[in-house]
Amino acid sequence: MNKAISCWLIFIYFVLAIPATAKDLSWTGCGITKHAFMNEVADAFEKKTGMKIRLSGGGATKGIRSVSAGTTDLGGSCRPWLILPNGNIHPQEINARFVHVGWDALVPVVNQNNPIKTLSVKNAKAILNGELKSWEDVGWAGSGKIILCTREGNESGVGVMARRLLFNDPNYKFKGRSLLFKSTGSLERKIEASLRSFGLSGISSAKRRDLKILSIDGIYPSKENIASGKFPLFRPLFITTSKVEPKPEVKMFIDFIRGVEGQEIISRQGTVNLEEGKALVPLWKKIFPEFKIP
Repeated sequence: MNKAISCWLIFIYFVLAIPATAKDLSWTGCGITKHAFMNEVADAFEKKTGMKIRLSGGGATKGIRSVSAGTTDLGGSCRPWLILPNGNIHPQEINARFVHVGWDALVPVVNQNNPIKTLSVKNAKAILNGELKSWEDVGWAGSGKIILCTREGNESGVGVMARRLLFNDPNYKFKGRSLLFKSTGSLERKIEASLRSFGLSGISSAKRRDLKILSIDGIYPSKENIASGKFPLFRPLFITTSKVEPKPEVKMFIDFIRGVEGQEIISRQGTVNLEEGKALVPLWKKIFPEFKIP
């Protein structure tokens, strides 16, 4: 009798559990992509198909490399693959396929009570290099020292793109002394709480925080200015998948997010979608010719 009951319970478990697990997809990636659109797109995809996407963070690098290693179905990234000093793609990223889904921008962020409204590209670079150390150097009299906040290492989405867009070198080493943070979220929280702090983030994440987003050379990173290329520090956003035969469900999701419904959701979140940002494609090719996007 007990054996019969056990067999029945095992049967019920597999009937109920297998369909759910078979349809589930896993996503790992950067908080900027997640905040930009991924939560909303995942919810809409589940409502339409019944397939749940389990979201986890960890950063762009983790998302790219987890997909490349085959340990997650989907990744979210705000940077392309990492190019080593010898010109090769990082071996842990070589099996990742990048699917372009929208556009973001790298933005300077400060505390809400900081009176500065704009920085030049030159001054932003000088702050990162420790050449400008006081807010007085950029027009805030009697303010004191700039507390520079940066991401640890040089492989994060913000880190790679800041080095590429500002210094044209993804392996550039900032020369300024800074507080180091493991995630963009923790960096943003520090700047929210610290009057004299300065850092870089993605607009898609920063606009959801209690932060002041600065203009660059007088150009504010509005959706329109990013889409037109007037704001100079634009960058693509990607969903990553494995180059090795992904699940059919992965293809379904890619078709959804690049389709009309997915792109409308991205736009409604205030992120520049593919159609809105089509003028950026030729501009991107000039910045990053070795990484082609459709």
